[in-house]
Amino acid sequence: MMYIRPVERDDLPQLMELAGKTGGGLTSLPADSKTLAARIERSLQTWQDKLPRAQQGYVFVLADSTTHRACGICAIEVAVGLEDPWYNFRVGTQVHASKELNVYNNLATLSLSNDHTGSSELCTLFLDPEKRDGKNGYLLSKSRFLFMAAFRDRFMTRVVAEMRGVSDEQGRSPFWESVGSRFFSMDFAHADFLSGTGQKAFIAELMPKHPLYVHYLSSDAQAVIGKVHPQTAPARAVLESEGFRYQNYVDIFDGGPTLECDIDRIRAVRESRLLTAEVGDAPQDDLPLCLVSNDNYHHFRVLLLRADVQQETLRIPAQAAEILRCQPGDALRVVPLCSEEKTA
Repeated sequence: MMYIRPVERDDLPQLMELAGKTGGGLTSLPADSKTLAARIERSLQTWQDKLPRAQQGYVFVLADSTTHRACGICAIEVAVGLEDPWYNFRVGTQVHASKELNVYNNLATLSLSNDHTGSSELCTLFLDPEKRDGKNGYLLSKSRFLFMAAFRDRFMTRVVAEMRGVSDEQGRSPFWESVGSRFFSMDFAHADFLSGTGQKAFIAELMPKHPLYVHYLSSDAQAVIGKVHPQTAPARAVLESEGFRYQNYVDIFDGGPTLECDIDRIRAVRESRLLTAEVGDAPQDDLPLCLVSNDNYHHFRVLLLRADVQQETLRIPAQAAEILRCQPGDALRVVPLCSEEKTA
């Protein structure tokens, strides 16, 4: 049985293995042991309430109940940009018009922005390719919403997610080649690595301070603005099904879209319910597949079970109760895995 739990220090070797399988482009999961160890430590200190909000970030892993090894990772940054600036491009419009010449042109522009400062961020979503079967990807991505629902006061009103932009098998990003490379004088992989390891000062120092006309970019670069890497398309679809939308903000490196949603409008947050746990036989196979979590802050767990969300109790098998660390009578948070899974 697969389940979600908080990251642990012993997960570092598995996270390094995962980082080596990303193929680049996942800024927040660099193949750098020192950076990942620091990320784990920051997550542990967040759970221990030892950090100010500006530095807080939660890291979760997907684990197998047999081996307990991490085979996937996801994370939440509590409030981005409160210490180190959080940059993206806002895709806007500038009008050039002349009544005398009867000319009216709407020109798309890219403007450096800090508009998402203070938002909570969904990040670092990656699942081992060998585990991309069944509903593992859904569990990994959506488990974070139950944590947000359970501990709502620890997060901000707006939630954002930067999606990986388009690049080829060699790591070539057409957006970077037309924009970033002109200002940074380094290749995409190196800039991506520097950003992922926390060395972000160069962004403010070197990025253009004035709007860029999209029309001046290469046709390849223009075509990928707001588009996701093919491997990221499923992750985008998952977030959009929960209420996230693209609002014309893109990543400054690869042009990938930033999706956003008010936290209380996220479907899984809005529709989750607390049911009373009963331990017994497995639920009926014809019931909807649901995300089920405990409300234990320090030992948070999420897994997938069949459940009738219209009832007041939830019967779970003994193995699930052990993973969730719950006893009969405890409260479990439940929501259908997908909106179409709702019971009539």
